[in-house]
Amino acid sequence: MITEKKIKAKSGLTMLFVLLAMLLMDIALLIVVGNARIIPLMIISILALPVIIVMLFGLYMVHPNQSKVLQLFGKYIGTVKDTGLRWSNPFYSKEAVSVKVRNFESGQLKVNDSAGNPIEIATVVVWKIVDTAEAIFEVDDYESFVQIQTEAALRNMASAHPYESHKGEKTTLRSSPHEIALLLQKEVQDRLDKAGVEVIEARISHLAYAPEIAASMLKRQQAQAIVAARTQIVEGAVGMVEIALSELSKRKIIELDDERKAAMVSNLLVVLCGEENAQPIINSGSLY
Repeated sequence: MITEKKIKAKSGLTMLFVLLAMLLMDIALLIVVGNARIIPLMIISILALPVIIVMLFGLYMVHPNQSKVLQLFGKYIGTVKDTGLRWSNPFYSKEAVSVKVRNFESGQLKVNDSAGNPIEIATVVVWKIVDTAEAIFEVDDYESFVQIQTEAALRNMASAHPYESHKGEKTTLRSSPHEIALLLQKEVQDRLDKAGVEVIEARISHLAYAPEIAASMLKRQQAQAIVAARTQIVEGAVGMVEIALSELSKRKIIELDDERKAAMVSNLLVVLCGEENAQPIINSGSLY
């Protein structure tokens, strides 16, 4: 495996001034020796001119948050990260690699969760290159590699967890966003390590049931919500009835036998648990 090797490149401004001075001196020398007909010096000046021009091609610019990967005839030489105008061997090939933070949003993927329900899911991954040599030499196209491996990791993670809890699962796609984000980040990072990429963050950006089962699942969610609400209402109503009977007995406001208690409990539960306002009925008779 090829890993990044940082190298220091010469200052481009210094080399620019030196090469321009050499170029002017060579032109001046060529004019002087040409007039003087000094053949050996004329040949040297003529040969030096293309050499200086070729050396000027060694100048290149490194922008902020950018690196230059240097190669010599297919051999990796190193990576230059110092910003500004730089100079290296003019025969080095110089490939620019951005080390800026980037983000990638996958398309909506249709997968089955761990319960077999078809769902639509998408993710946003924030990443950057931390090893330029691995990014260039270990994978064919690191940007395409990030996209494909992210979608593969998302599919694998989504199929390992349910959309929502049905059998007491602790980690679900809908109700455990933080835990799912950490699992997704680790899943994506494991796949991108070989490409010299660091995953800064990975989060689900879209999550829904597939259209063919969305209506049925919505009814089930509504039923679960109604049952949960009814359960809470009944628990509260039973508590209020218990308090009412306890206070009546404690303050000795009225003595109730079992039949009257049953009637009172029935009436209170109807009032407390009913969806409509109670209609009072005055009883002018007796329970017996």
